[in-house]
Amino acid sequence: MTVNEQILDYPIPSDSALEPPPEWAELRGACPVASVRLPSGDRATLLTRYADVKQVLADPRFTRLLNAPDAARLSAEGGGVFNSEMAQIVPDGGEGHQHWRRLVGRWFTAKRMSALRPAMTEIAERLVDDMVERGAPGDLRADLGFPLPVYVICDMLGVPAADRDRFAYWSDTLLNLTRYGKAETDAAQAEFVDYMSGHVAAKRAAPGEDLLSELIAVGGPEGGGLSDVQIMVTGMGLLVAGHETTANMIGKMVSMLLADRSRWERLLAEPSLVRTAVEESLRLDANAGFGLPRYLSEEIEVSGTVLPRGTTVICSMAAANRDESAFAAAAEMDLGRSPNPHLAFGSGAHSCLGQALARTELQVVLEVLLRRLPSLELAVPVEELERVEGLAVGGLRAVPVRW
Repeated sequence: MTVNEQILDYPIPSDSALEPPPEWAELRGACPVASVRLPSGDRATLLTRYADVKQVLADPRFTRLLNAPDAARLSAEGGGVFNSEMAQIVPDGGEGHQHWRRLVGRWFTAKRMSALRPAMTEIAERLVDDMVERGAPGDLRADLGFPLPVYVICDMLGVPAADRDRFAYWSDTLLNLTRYGKAETDAAQAEFVDYMSGHVAAKRAAPGEDLLSELIAVGGPEGGGLSDVQIMVTGMGLLVAGHETTANMIGKMVSMLLADRSRWERLLAEPSLVRTAVEESLRLDANAGFGLPRYLSEEIEVSGTVLPRGTTVICSMAAANRDESAFAAAAEMDLGRSPNPHLAFGSGAHSCLGQALARTELQVVLEVLLRRLPSLELAVPVEELERVEGLAVGGLRAVPVRW
């Protein structure tokens, strides 16, 4: 049976930790607007071509109103980062959303990231020191990939990094697809809300040099600022996005570069390629997670297919990033690829707010590893790397390395 004659379960499983499922290429070629079954059992429409995904992400008629009565539930348990009421507290579109992005985006400019770079480098150096002291083999995900973005985002939000294990658990429950039951996710999210609302109240009483204190200082909605609930949800969102996705990407990027030793050797010989190597790792990430769901507020046509109002669309940026019509030799890793207009951070008005932060962290980690551990290699065959399962974000369970 061909892909356009069947309804695939989504996310589509892959036998390999670093390679995409073969169905991606089949769908792009034969069935770019495909019907899929989500973990909840609900139906959605999957897009895998570059042009279609980019079109949908830029079109305001595709909204984030995934708690609409006829929107598909991603998880059988409901809730989660996409379907929850919490996702609607920050304005979804229009001037309200742009205003929110302007207020929060001041903290994520390329200029501000350059200023943070020395501190990030220092953290990375310290984590590598600790890893070397413990001796090989180490787990790059646990020893470097996970702690570095957590330290950075905690510092930006003014929350104690000592609470990072709790943040990791709360983040995972918000990103749940099939790992946790409803009672557990509800309880964890209530704890997270309680923690963050207490933190916002503490910042109001005693402001610091951090993003949340600055948002409070702008004043409430009547003064052009955000409400306390919006500030709390912003803090939660940034904490989840700011560590979970980048932590996973560090492990995947290094694994991709070490899976073929010639890639690592080339970077050692040409460290100036670090920036483009990071972009190519983002483009080629075959384990990016769920993709971006959108809810259709009116009937629209995509790739010759009419989608009725109420359709839930899943944009697979990772599949789109391997589209031969958008990238020459799309399945190949070209460390010097430029330009590289990949969709790893989305596109349009809702593109990832923290992309300058993620890029800077990935570049810093790669620079430090190339300098400090030039003999770095995977400590297991690439076939033994295991994917994180049951969450909306893709990652590797561990990245065993030696040097």
